[in-house]
Amino acid sequence: MRVGVIGLGAMGNGMARNLHRHGLLAAVWNRSTDKAEALARELDVAQAQDPQALARVCDVVLTCVSRDEDVLDVIAAVAGALDDGKLVVDCSTIAVDTALAAARHVQAAGAAFVDAPVSGGKEGADNGQLVFMVGGDAQHVERLQPAFDAMGKSATHMGPVGAGQAAKAVNQIMAAGINQAVTEALAFGEASGLDMAKVIDVVSGGAAGNWFLEKRGPTMVQGVFTPGFKLALHHKDLSICKQMAAARGVALPVIEMTLKHYERLMQAGHGDEDISVLYRSKREMFEKGNLKRL
Repeated sequence: MRVGVIGLGAMGNGMARNLHRHGLLAAVWNRSTDKAEALARELDVAQAQDPQALARVCDVVLTCVSRDEDVLDVIAAVAGALDDGKLVVDCSTIAVDTALAAARHVQAAGAAFVDAPVSGGKEGADNGQLVFMVGGDAQHVERLQPAFDAMGKSATHMGPVGAGQAAKAVNQIMAAGINQAVTEALAFGEASGLDMAKVIDVVSGGAAGNWFLEKRGPTMVQGVFTPGFKLALHHKDLSICKQMAAARGVALPVIEMTLKHYERLMQAGHGDEDISVLYRSKREMFEKGNLKRL
């Protein structure tokens, strides 16, 4: 299997490195050429001149970009080099409708498409511990298993194309609720004069323990918000979730509230910080004693 990676951001870089460790990485491409050039030189793999050139030399094209329009642009760019036997697997977080549109373009070129959004953050990408939520034909998912094994700890086939993105929407809504709960509770603990290291340790060992508390709690109470997972990207994902819920005639309170909170933080210049930066807003409630703040 020869895998080419398009998109070498916080997630794609780690994914490409783990594919290389397992002897699967053949080529890389990134819109910012300096990232692709540096990684290609370090790993001694090909730096493709453009997405189509990458698709020509690879039988699996893996995309990991930020937005729906970016995914469709990449699909359009590689389409001319796709043919029977090639696979395009998109690990971005996009709308189900976008995944279905991408699949139609890929299939029209004679290739196959799989949507495989991930959970696990930058740490998971770097450490090969991502969780993949996969949509597509079972035979294509099975063929991709060596790549999934190289990059993650699990890959679950959720159903046909689009099912992976639907499962990722569930994940993103839940992540929003967890972020709200953890940041609010820790701000309460700090305002109560508690030793926050002890709070995080004792709560992590009980029924309220969770990954976000364990991994982000110690940094957020120190005022450190290095991503991680950028707040602006989670805002984008939750906007997709909002549209999906609205299509079913529902407005979900966790989505609506978190989007408003994120928008305030983005306006204040915190969009590129980790989602745990929500702690700033929660802490301000106690500092100002403003019951109407949020």
